[in-house]
Amino acid sequence: MSTPFRFTSPPAPRSATGRVAATYEQLSRDFGVDRPPTFVILSSAPELLTAAWALTRESLIAGAGSRTDRELVALGVSLANQCPFCVDAHTVLLHATGDHALAERLARGQRPENEEHARLLDWGRRTRVPGAALEPYPFPRAELPAYLGTAFAFHFVNRIVSALVTEDLLPAGVQRFRAVRSMAGRSLSATVRRTAVPGASLALLDDPGDAPAWAGDSPVGPAYAALRRAATLGAGLLPEDERALVRRTLAAWDGSHPSLTHAAFPDRAERPGARLALLAALAPYRITGADVAAWRRPEHTDHCLVHLVAYGAFAAVDRIERALSARPAEETA
Repeated sequence: MSTPFRFTSPPAPRSATGRVAATYEQLSRDFGVDRPPTFVILSSAPELLTAAWALTRESLIAGAGSRTDRELVALGVSLANQCPFCVDAHTVLLHATGDHALAERLARGQRPENEEHARLLDWGRRTRVPGAALEPYPFPRAELPAYLGTAFAFHFVNRIVSALVTEDLLPAGVQRFRAVRSMAGRSLSATVRRTAVPGASLALLDDPGDAPAWAGDSPVGPAYAALRRAATLGAGLLPEDERALVRRTLAAWDGSHPSLTHAAFPDRAERPGARLALLAALAPYRITGADVAAWRRPEHTDHCLVHLVAYGAFAAVDRIERALSARPAEETA
């Protein structure tokens, strides 16, 4: 039986207990989709599932500002990362906000007619480039945590999905038909237009550590810190010399999409773990079964694979976030 998952077989959602079950319950209520593959794929590592959901919820769903505007940022990020699954998902979610004409214009690859919408989409795209000039922000500065949190959430989610989930949002790719996109969006409209209470996901998390300064006192901050902590655990799957290689490569990354022949990707026979992590960071859609098989050993469970991919994915998020945080305080305050 075919599944939407690549290289792993996550636990059946119906068998979930504890915080995983509570996360699925929140997902169904606040996201409007019952057990979406974007999050089920992380359930082999529950600490990643809860943190990724918390960041998504507190920024995209419960964050300050317009849901349409945050969907445009998430769509811009997904376009920049070349994640067709997520591009289709955010197009459907724009239908859910009621912005049907905008959703279809974007589905055709056209620029939004509304200039404010166009700036938001472009801003989302530019966040892929570490150190890119992101100001002036196309949203009120007071809403910065929600918009940055949305961008960082989907830089992570895009990479997880591109690495470990198939490209089709719906079976047989039927989301490519306008009527299906519209109908799917309308089925989510009541949930998407309902106001979500900020902070409800934080009860799912352990003490996450220090929140980033850009998040202020928003619940986006603890959610981001929890994801950073959970994803970084995957570094323990690599020896120190390979972790150093990942750090050096990300430090020099300019936001481009390197080809498989690029020196950034070590040979899978020599450093398969570092190769997987760097592919997850820079070009997750290029991960193959051969890459996974070269790294995987009998002791490497699905939990390990998901954590290694998450480590690479968050290494890219961390590079982008650190470049932003390194700018003068008056520019990011």
